[in-house]
Amino acid sequence: MDQLELTPSPSLDDIFENFALLDDWDDRYRYVIELGRALPELPEGDRSVVNKVQGCVSQVWLATTVSPGPVLTFRGDSDAQIVRGLVAILFAMFSGRSARDILALDPVAAFERLGLGAHLTPQRSNGFRSMVARIRADARVALEDPI
Repeated sequence: MDQLELTPSPSLDDIFENFALLDDWDDRYRYVIELGRALPELPEGDRSVVNKVQGCVSQVWLATTVSPGPVLTFRGDSDAQIVRGLVAILFAMFSGRSARDILALDPVAAFERLGLGAHLTPQRSNGFRSMVARIRADARVALEDPI
């Protein structure tokens, strides 16, 4: 993995490009883990029942901040390394976008483009979908009650 430079917040395009450089799935798994390690530390106060994502085998927390627009930014964490990397991929896709953009995006297509659907366990894939559902629900709420 030395040929890849991991920035603290890579864009989704960066993630696609880096995945394309890695031929071996072991290297791709390591890259996903590195993405998760680059996530900022989640404050203990954000590890609450309200922020816990239901439907994930691992523990996953997603905290959402809504700014005028409404624009959503996310913080999160997981107790599983691979899932933490999936959280980072979702943040590259969604964080800092408007609620309308979030609802218009197709995260499953990105998930499939990365080849993750075929290389993750069904439980991890279901967890990914649960995280997406949570992010979309937060976007819908932000549209209903804009700042």
